[in-house]
Amino acid sequence: VQLQASGGGLVQAGGFLRLSCAASGGTFSYYGVGWFRQAPGKEREFVAFLSASARTTLYGDSVKGRFTISRDNAKNTGYLQMNSLKLEDTAIYYCAVKPVSSASVNPNSYTYWGQGTLVTVSS
Repeated sequence: VQLQASGGGLVQAGGFLRLSCAASGGTFSYYGVGWFRQAPGKEREFVAFLSASARTTLYGDSVKGRFTISRDNAKNTGYLQMNSLKLEDTAIYYCAVKPVSSASVNPNSYTYWGQGTLVTVSS
């Protein structure tokens, strides 16, 4: 499965962005999809997970109530809606998929990764 993340950019604090994760070369609907981020000098951080059935979600504490993960299996695409963005949300955002649909915050649980898209939040 190849993943292509997009939608990053420069946004002011308090603004919003929607990231997309387009999948190809596999059956996207079989996979749980996750989003991670990595800021300069920091470890990769779990952001959100959505199961293949879309019945199970999990969010990192720092984004709960502000970010929403979703998917459109017909379009083989996952999304991350990011609202009320803060300076500390600045990072490269990665999407990833895992064949077992249980939620996981561990990046090692994910099999395929996209290349990342940069989100920069300015004051």
